[in-house]
Amino acid sequence: MNRPYVIIVSEVTIDGKLTLYRGASSKELMSLMTKEVYCYLHSIRAEVDGIMVGCETVRTDDPSLTVRYVEGKNPVRIIPCSTANVPYNANIFSKDAPTIIATTQRAPKEKIEKLKELGAEVIIAGEELVDFGLLLPELYQRGIKKLMVEGGSSINWEFVKNRYVDEIKIIHLPVIVGGENVPTFVGGEGFKSLTKVLKLKIQKFFQIDDFLISEWKVQK
Repeated sequence: MNRPYVIIVSEVTIDGKLTLYRGASSKELMSLMTKEVYCYLHSIRAEVDGIMVGCETVRTDDPSLTVRYVEGKNPVRIIPCSTANVPYNANIFSKDAPTIIATTQRAPKEKIEKLKELGAEVIIAGEELVDFGLLLPELYQRGIKKLMVEGGSSINWEFVKNRYVDEIKIIHLPVIVGGENVPTFVGGEGFKSLTKVLKLKIQKFFQIDDFLISEWKVQK
């Protein structure tokens, strides 16, 4: 397998939502989580070589993507962004961990140079949109053997659609948000056919405080 082993991890409401409304930070819902649940989440981070979120998540949530609730190393932070439009003051540019920005040939050269000045490594993977089929082997060659993908819905769809995911771990938030246009766990155009859907087999489920955790293996 010429790509990292991929684990998608997400905090999802009972009705499958990632935020309270489109454009809202997921940190609002994550504020419901207890320290013990954060320890579970960060224990996964401590076990992987890289952690990925989309550039929209960086702009909205400004995450650090580091290990703080348990002992362990910080994974390499990987941000796909087709136009390299990442805020220069984002937490992902802290010196706590290396950062890789994956972008495309259409990204402005001056933005790429600025990202490099901030200490990030830049990988060109695709012409118009970041091509994960090109990016994942590049990450593998850089020592990212196990990759944690922590949302959002567009990134999750790319991994699901292309069958680039091996495991899915979900922290079920004990609330219902509702709303037709609120981002869900997986976005995109969807499969629209039962013969094409991604099939999973449950590996484990358990409770931490009032939160159900479910862990799934993708059926090959």
